[in-house]
Amino acid sequence: MNIHSEYLPVLSKEQLTTAIQSAQYAALYDMLVTPLHEELYRRNDFNFLDILSTGQQLLLSYDYVRNQVLQGGFIQLIQNGYIGLLPDMPAWLQYIGDPSMASLLDDVLKVYVLNHELLDKKTTPEEFVKLYEELKEFEIIDARFLELDTHTERLIIQFAIKYPEQFYKTE
Repeated sequence: MNIHSEYLPVLSKEQLTTAIQSAQYAALYDMLVTPLHEELYRRNDFNFLDILSTGQQLLLSYDYVRNQVLQGGFIQLIQNGYIGLLPDMPAWLQYIGDPSMASLLDDVLKVYVLNHELLDKKTTPEEFVKLYEELKEFEIIDARFLELDTHTERLIIQFAIKYPEQFYKTE
């Protein structure tokens, strides 16, 4: 596990302390992930992930996965080319104590492997919609993701609070 990062955003100690003391997990999550997104967009290069700590990689990767799944499920995530974010995530999630989400993402990878030819091909809007009809197993996986998401977010934040040196510096 890479605990060092070449990029540590500087966050307000006052804002962090207030959010931690009042258990504002969504606010903490946003405080940690927003600078990573901003830096990634500034650099315009996914190789940015390579210089991040494993915790930061998990946070940023999970946020991409979350945004895709909440908009259109794992089929959308795969069709948009983000399947490459998933292979390392189950081990990272196990490490922070989230075996349920780790297992779910492992299931996504198994379904993907079994159906990669269908999922990897370019689709028209009509063909894209048909994927949801043909791959019903993703309905269950998508629903389970929604059930686990808040818990996973909290575990990531608790990990970041426990190991701040992997996520940020304070001013």
